[in-house]
This record gives sequence, structure tokens and C-alpha cells, in this order.
Amino acid sequence: MPLSQRLPTVLPTVDLSDDVDRQTVVAAGTRELYQGHPTTVLMPDGRTILAVWSVGHGGPAGPMARSPDGGLTWMPVETPPDWTRTRNCPSLYRLSDPAGQERLVVFMAQPDMAQSCSPDGGLTWSPVRSLGMPCVMAFSSIVARADGSHLGLYHRGASDADRHPLEVWQSLSHDGGVTWAPPTRAARADGLSPCEPCAFYTPDRRLLCLMRENTHTGCSLKMTSDDEGRTWSALTYTPWGLTGDRHVARYAPDGRLVVAFRDQAPGSPTRGHFVAWVGTVEDILSGRPGQYRLKLLHSHAGWDCGYPGLEVLPDGTLVAMTYIKYRPGPEKHSVVCTRFRLDETDRRLG
Repeated sequence: MPLSQRLPTVLPTVDLSDDVDRQTVVAAGTRELYQGHPTTVLMPDGRTILAVWSVGHGGPAGPMARSPDGGLTWMPVETPPDWTRTRNCPSLYRLSDPAGQERLVVFMAQPDMAQSCSPDGGLTWSPVRSLGMPCVMAFSSIVARADGSHLGLYHRGASDADRHPLEVWQSLSHDGGVTWAPPTRAARADGLSPCEPCAFYTPDRRLLCLMRENTHTGCSLKMTSDDEGRTWSALTYTPWGLTGDRHVARYAPDGRLVVAFRDQAPGSPTRGHFVAWVGTVEDILSGRPGQYRLKLLHSHAGWDCGYPGLEVLPDGTLVAMTYIKYRPGPEKHSVVCTRFRLDETDRRLG
């Protein structure tokens, strides 16, 4: 059955991008230095956030920073020298094995999905080890399954190259992310390039996966699983307002869903900027538009931003991080975070 989509649907937008008081520059770009592609993880204390990113567009991994106060202030963290020999958009996760041992794991795309693990909250790290899984980017989503295993999703080219058509692949870990099973293909579509999967559980424990569609000829893509990723539904389009690149989804305390991404919706007034969609899981599954969108940060380089971190603090504050050309001028991209709460954005919506 052919895919169908609804284009376009105008959603109200709350613009937070000019409110510099809620923004923090984590790592400033310079004329020579491009800071790119961060991801974040919230630690068990509910206030410490770690962030890792790359130098250059898809360049070497390595820089890390820590915030002890929910994203208000940041300090650099020393990382192992061998991280600089890896490339392209590192992703950071907190994973626990069946015995309850928690690790931080950083994955890098090259060489062939590499990883480095920390058993002590980021104080020490294992040597970088390749997992032997060719990819365009390392895991952009990892979910814990009921049996204690973890399902990781990523994308690669059909011929292992970073070119159309792209496909979504997945792998399982039964030991908290230390080792991974041979991968299998999770999604493909004739004429389209699904990539950058973002999987999360719905309130009724289905898996919902949002994906960038890399031809950018319509809306983004979605699929669902009723068996924790063993099988997936056919691909369908998301609502217009969720069209973008590198989605990251989190539930707010009131149960609403917040999804941050680089806006790529056709005809969107915020296309190319760092935005968030606010709505419910049922909105996505039913094809409804959602409630509204937030313009979080303005990109002074057009489309080149996103690849966000998004964390929810115990008081309901959301901390969203991206790489972005933060100001006009010769300085290259910076890593920047911004904080917001849905009760305040609801009021601003009127």
C-alpha cells in the first residue's frame, strides 16, 4: 500500500529563540573551531547532565562537558585521547546490565560503530573498540526491553555508504551495552531513505519509532512494534509538524510528548531552525497535528543544526541542547542549550 501524507498543517508556534536568559553556550565556536552534534544524558541525581559532541561537521569525537545544576552551568571534562581517532556524531547512553551494573556508553560511527564504556559515571573509560557494524551514524536510539536486554537502532546505506537509499538497522545487547548481536534490517522503503531512528515506548508499551526521511520530499516517517522491536509495522508518514531531522523524544511530567529536532517541514516558517513539537502519542498515531511547536533556537547557518540532547528534570524543566551557528559573523557553530517548561509555554500560547 503506498504511503500517504497530509501536507501542510499549520501549527501555532511559540518563539523562545530570542530569550537569551534561558540559553547557555556550552562550547563556543570560533573562526577556526566548529563544535558539532551533541547528545546528552541525565544522571541518577536528576540534576547532573553530561554532554558529548564532535569537532567539525561529523569530525572527531572527544569533547565532553558536565553540568551539575540542570544545564545552567557547564564545565569541560577530560576524555581519552583515543576518542579523537573516531568520527561522526557520538551518542551517549546510560545502560544497566541484568545484574544492575550501570555504565555510560559512548558510541561513534567510525570505525564501524565504535564504543567506549565507563563504569564510574564518566571518570574513567575503556579503550575504544569497534563493534564491526558499518553505519552512517552510531545508535541514535537505544531502548530497554522487558527481559533486561537493550535494542539499539541506527542507519546505514544499502551499500554501506552514506547515500540513498538509507535503511534503518538494529542490534541487541544482553549485557548492558558491552557486546552487541549481529544486526538486522528494521526498515526500508522504495524511493525513500529512512534514517536517524528515535524509538520510545508509548504509555501502553508499544514501541513508536520516528525517522528522518532523507530525500526531504515530504513528511518524516514512523513505524510501531507490538513485540519490543522483534517485528515492525510498515512505514507511514508522521504529521506535518514532526517533519525534521534527528528527533529526540521525552515525556513531560503531565504525560505530553516533547520532540526536539531540526525543522524540515515543507513550507514551515521555522524550517532549518531548532524546534520542538508538543502533543501526545495518540496525536502521532492518529495523524493529528499535535498541540503546538516551539522555536527553541535560531540557526544563522540555515539548515545546519539539531542532533539534540533533551532531558527532563524532576521539576518539569526541559533542557534541550544542539549545535548551531548561534550568532551572525565569522564564528563557526557552538554547542548551546536552552531550558523551558510546558506550563510557561502553554501560557505564552495564550
